[in-house]
Amino acid sequence: MPRAQAAGREAPPWYLDSMAIETRNVIGTVLQPCSLDPLTGWNRDGCCRSGAGDRGVHVVCVRVTENFLEFSKRQGNDLSTARPEFGFPGLKPGNQWCLCAARWQEAFEAGYAPEVVLEATHESALEFIDLASLQQHSC
Repeated sequence: MPRAQAAGREAPPWYLDSMAIETRNVIGTVLQPCSLDPLTGWNRDGCCRSGAGDRGVHVVCVRVTENFLEFSKRQGNDLSTARPEFGFPGLKPGNQWCLCAARWQEAFEAGYAPEVVLEATHESALEFIDLASLQQHSC
């Protein structure tokens, strides 16, 4: 398997070990990491996969924009303010982040959908969002 990359950085060996059971993305290939800086994912492993307790289903890898961050804040989910007590750095335009599938769909319907990194978006996103919409917003 080739070395995975996330946000321009090579994935650490522990990431590749965690991918021993190949998880698929929305285009049917091996799921790639979304971001190691800032470190994202429900499991904070850089990868957009859901797990036990993830009510939001954080499976869509996005590249956030100022418009999306403002939209999300208006909806009650402030992603731009740092929350050190939760290990959350606060996002800036251009950061990649694992977003809840329902939040992406909500932003899409309102005209604020951020770009999607298809290779790093887990296949389970297709339970909530159609592939054509994701492809329309791919970067």
